[in-house]
Amino acid sequence: MFATVQISLFSVSDWSGFWMWCWDGQGLSTERRGQWSWAHSASDSPTVLLNTFWSRKPGCDSGFGNLLARQLDLRGLRVLAACLTEKGAEQLRNQTSDRLQTVILDVTKTDSVAAATEWVKERVGDRDYLSGVPSSLSESLAFLLLCEQGLWGLVNNAGISTPTAPNEWLTKQDFMKILDVNLLGVIDVTLSVLPLVRKARGRVVNVSSIMGRVALLGGGYCMSKYGVEAFSDSLRRELSYFGVKVVMIEPGYFKTTVTSPKALSQGFQASWNQASPEIKELYGEKFMANLMKSVNLLETTSCQDLSLVTNCMEHALTACHPRTRYSPGWDAKFIYLPMSYLPSFLVDLMVYWRNPRPAKAL
Repeated sequence: MFATVQISLFSVSDWSGFWMWCWDGQGLSTERRGQWSWAHSASDSPTVLLNTFWSRKPGCDSGFGNLLARQLDLRGLRVLAACLTEKGAEQLRNQTSDRLQTVILDVTKTDSVAAATEWVKERVGDRDYLSGVPSSLSESLAFLLLCEQGLWGLVNNAGISTPTAPNEWLTKQDFMKILDVNLLGVIDVTLSVLPLVRKARGRVVNVSSIMGRVALLGGGYCMSKYGVEAFSDSLRRELSYFGVKVVMIEPGYFKTTVTSPKALSQGFQASWNQASPEIKELYGEKFMANLMKSVNLLETTSCQDLSLVTNCMEHALTACHPRTRYSPGWDAKFIYLPMSYLPSFLVDLMVYWRNPRPAKAL
């Protein structure tokens, strides 16, 4: 027996003793190993050969995706990684063993997603070769875990965060740029490979954000994450009839390119430059300066331990009974999640207190 895991950025396969990879969040568990084999080996449906881990970040080029690809490769898994750029793919191959293979994929292009799906289908069920390649764009990452018959897991990780700015500063195209990657790309990849995941009675893991629980920013980012939450909730209920589990990852602020102060500042500046004279007069230069200062604070306040996220991904894909939602990061657990349960007027007051005031505010 061998197990296969795929991450839109990578795909992994573990040949022998796949039960040993059952992870309970604390360590390997003999009890869970037994549960895993009992839960997935007793039917005529595809045998589960593996557990998977996921990550999030700009494709396989860096961040969560890069960390997860290397992590899985070190465990002896075979990884097929879908990257946005050849440069990122080459760097990843140089950091890993020959087991890891890469493919260039853009989730905003339906033709690219379709080609990747066919590539996955060609490899599913092949005992001598692992299959599966999801799609990822820029900061988007999708993992596919392969089984003997079908895909054990699909992990969608989308993550571009710019342009982000007060809504009045933006255009429709600014919103669509983020929605195409973070939401529509996730939907396209999921619907394309869903028959393979259903065949394996596997898992779908979608990377959302704590900003999918509390909308603190204008622009398409929070909207896209709220959309991922809604898509995941409805998909989970629909697929539960077929033995497929759908999980969401809702990280707080982590030090990745998604939260890069430089990228966010450039996005704010570009949006400010395109704003009308009326908008600039309403908000004022001081508002813009204070906004830049708050963005720069992310450099010191964002968590640098990306394994907190990848460990949640791993558990979601490998645990016998994964949670519906994971919220890695202390800020997610103790600030943003509690905020999401507060009355709206209290959340509004907290946001007013935190954000700079426009020059013409009443």
